[in-house]
Amino acid sequence: MKIKKEILIIIILDLISLIVSWGVFYAFKIQSGWFEFQIRPDFLLPMIVMNLYWQIIFSLLGLYRKWHLKSRLDELSAVFKALTIGALIFYSMIAFEDSSVATSINSRTSMIMYWGILFLLIGGSRFIFRSINRRLLLRGIGLENALVIGTPKLSKKLFDDVNAFPLLGYKTIGIVSLQKKIDTNEKHYIGSIEDLNKIIKQNKILHVLIALESTQHKIMLEIISKCPTNISMKIIPDMYDIISGQARTNQLYGFPLIEIMPLVLQPWEIILKRILDITVSILILIISLPLWLLIAVAIKINSRGPIVFNQERVGKDENMFFMHKFRTMNQDAEKHSGPIWSQKDDPRITSVGNFLRRTRLDEIPQFINVLSGEMSLVGPRPERPFFIEKLEKEIPLYKRRLQVRPGITGWAQIKQGYDTSIDDVRSKVKFDLYYIENMSLQMDLKILLFTFYTMIRGRGQ
Repeated sequence: MKIKKEILIIIILDLISLIVSWGVFYAFKIQSGWFEFQIRPDFLLPMIVMNLYWQIIFSLLGLYRKWHLKSRLDELSAVFKALTIGALIFYSMIAFEDSSVATSINSRTSMIMYWGILFLLIGGSRFIFRSINRRLLLRGIGLENALVIGTPKLSKKLFDDVNAFPLLGYKTIGIVSLQKKIDTNEKHYIGSIEDLNKIIKQNKILHVLIALESTQHKIMLEIISKCPTNISMKIIPDMYDIISGQARTNQLYGFPLIEIMPLVLQPWEIILKRILDITVSILILIISLPLWLLIAVAIKINSRGPIVFNQERVGKDENMFFMHKFRTMNQDAEKHSGPIWSQKDDPRITSVGNFLRRTRLDEIPQFINVLSGEMSLVGPRPERPFFIEKLEKEIPLYKRRLQVRPGITGWAQIKQGYDTSIDDVRSKVKFDLYYIENMSLQMDLKILLFTFYTMIRGRGQ
């Protein structure tokens, strides 16, 4: 994807700028002879430490998120802010350190000099890259495929407006009609809403731009449910929402668009969430090693079949993976019935399995899934492909749960028990969407604490 390539290029440019910046600073500070040192600082080790430090700072402060539709001045401002915050933090730390790195930058003058070199090289390289990128976009190079869908009047206007400004980064393939049948004489129409998913896949669409009247709520839900979860969707908002401040918009050369269901976590929160996933998973897997043996023996004595049950589930962006659990049901429990939800007092559940479910110990192997990045500690529960295909037809927005990594536990799991019917799933979707719209580290910790409390009291299902 173009955005990922851009981010990779920016990371490489930053790395080169950081190396050159340290070389220039070292030459002025150390080799110029203008400053006296009792011990001559190293060159290589401080440079490696500083490069790692700045890459972490840039990641946490969002310099490696997509800058689509942002101006070069916005990016320079963000670089200025990140360098200033990073410099203040670093200077505070080295005030009490006695190391080769601290020796290299041991005064406010040195820090200001180093900051200035960094800003010139990092800000300059990014400015040049964005300028080149702008020229390429104006020539139609690097544009991302987009669709426009909506009412005839609004969609045609949006289509013309987007095509008039290639700097938006969109190459509009055509317009999708809200009607099942389209007028072949209509210019730019390439299909109907019934074929939306097929059109998106055939044309490698990355963005769907929606132009609807403010009262067309049902059509909006239909469009969202038909789009893959990894597609960026933007909509023309109702003007009342803009005036009243209820909608945060991106001004695209005079007309506003709202991104539908964007992820709310900041870059630093995403990194910390992943670090928390990895750390907790490693600790749980190590601490629970003795339990693995006891549980394995208990499962084998209680019933025939494998100790660990592996089942295909649908993960983030509809990627398939095998979820691991300690087996809690009789072997081949769905051989005759096919895929069905677990019921209350389900006769297929073994006596050992019942205990494992109540204490949530059956889910310990899922920490392997978390460690591999297929799951997270907290998120919507992963579902089987069979049920995904069935539920997406019956529940609007169901597939939007696949925007984030599925979790061992989640907001829906602590608010409601296991799914036993379509009504349970319909109720859970509301909780899952609430979680996605309000994701935060604080909310994750709250869910984890409540889950631990449930395990201690043996109230799992």
